[in-house]
Amino acid sequence: MADALGVTTEQGLNRRLRASFRQWINRRIPPAREVTLDQRRIFIFPSKAGFFFGFCLLVMLVTAINFQNNLGYALTFLLAMLFMVAILHTFANLSGLTIRALRARPAFPGQQTEFDLMIERGRQRDHFGLHLMWPGSSEALVNLVDEDTVTVQLHMAVDQRGWYSPGRLLLESSYPLGLLRCWTWVDLELHALVYPRPLASADLPGLATDTPDGAAVTVTGSDDFYGFRDYHKGDSPRHIHWKGVAKGQGVQSKQYTAYADRSVWLDWDMFPGLGTEQRLSHLCYWALEFESRNQEYGLRMPAVVIEPHMGDRHRDRVLRELALYGMEGQA
Repeated sequence: MADALGVTTEQGLNRRLRASFRQWINRRIPPAREVTLDQRRIFIFPSKAGFFFGFCLLVMLVTAINFQNNLGYALTFLLAMLFMVAILHTFANLSGLTIRALRARPAFPGQQTEFDLMIERGRQRDHFGLHLMWPGSSEALVNLVDEDTVTVQLHMAVDQRGWYSPGRLLLESSYPLGLLRCWTWVDLELHALVYPRPLASADLPGLATDTPDGAAVTVTGSDDFYGFRDYHKGDSPRHIHWKGVAKGQGVQSKQYTAYADRSVWLDWDMFPGLGTEQRLSHLCYWALEFESRNQEYGLRMPAVVIEPHMGDRHRDRVLRELALYGMEGQA
């Protein structure tokens, strides 16, 4: 019991320390869509190689003192000066950079979403070995030499609908000697929209009876050319693809279609007895299904009505409403 109490106390202490650190970093580097790095936003500390280098300098200094060796003194102080100069160059490699959030692409749970960033230099100075990543994301290594700006794409898996925040972005560098690590943590207020997970169902309940406008279905007609199919006995000679016959491609008939002026309503009440997430997943699946068929569809949910339409903008609007349903203050 004493061990369990000790573990609980340690966990509580860790949570308080993390909360205190988040408050401190939010005050020092507040969230923003664009951040320019200066001395308040950059941290620098010796790397493992830097600590080993410092230990070697200490050994060399003690040896030079012990043997009163002037060459030992000279080499030790020369290397110490090199370390001091490396501090300035490592810091300057990040100083003046501007990090700008561009866009975050929507995704479905289980997919990789893409975050687009822009890195811009503020002075005519080259920047090397810039390493960027979010916790759990892909990584990118950037050099700013011949161009003033560079666009970076980072990918991260998402698993829950709504707005997804990747957290604070890590930008670090150990250029030029690797003796020091210079880094910053910036919150770019970049959020990706995560749609509900599409969940297929055998049929759309109530589609035939609850839609007086009906569904946009394809029927045989003579309005628009649709494609070719194999010749069937009884097909009109006017519909035979004679050019294909002449080329030895076999006998095929032309298909023409006429579209009935009908549309589908996706209704919240079509799935009684299911939970909220299951309803949203089914509605998401059918919205994508009707969009792939080029059929008009609308959406009815509590406090949300979207008139039937089709196209990318209509699809994105429907999926956005499904993704943010029940999440107050996130629309």
